[in-house]
Amino acid sequence: MANTIYSLYKQTILSPGGSPINLLTDTIRAALVTAGYTPNYATDQYYSSVSANTIGTPQQLTSPSVTLGVFNAASPVTFTAVSGAQVTQIVIYKDTGTGSSSPLIANINVSTGLPVTPNGGNITITWDSGANKIFAL
Repeated sequence: MANTIYSLYKQTILSPGGSPINLLTDTIRAALVTAGYTPNYATDQYYSSVSANTIGTPQQLTSPSVTLGVFNAASPVTFTAVSGAQVTQIVIYKDTGTGSSSPLIANINVSTGLPVTPNGGNITITWDSGANKIFAL
């Protein structure tokens, strides 16, 4: 597997009228996801496809930025008191307040520290400081 932007999110970006997601002003969250979720990048569209396989509380990304097609946010992001199954991926999505209407954006499954097995303590995610940050188009 490789870090991937969901196809239906890419479709909205490339469609007339652009994306209904504003990465700078919408509530963008990161969720810790277990191996119980097998992504279908072509058809998975909403957080409800993922939510049964998340652990901990999804965290809002703060200080988002978009520069030359690269998305980034403040780092680190801390998930507190996490317990449960091994985390194999991080899913980025727009939170609308309802899983069935919260669009999926990206899936990160290749990163230093992944997979990680929760032990009841905090899990801290530090975004890549290289050229791709959280993701690049």
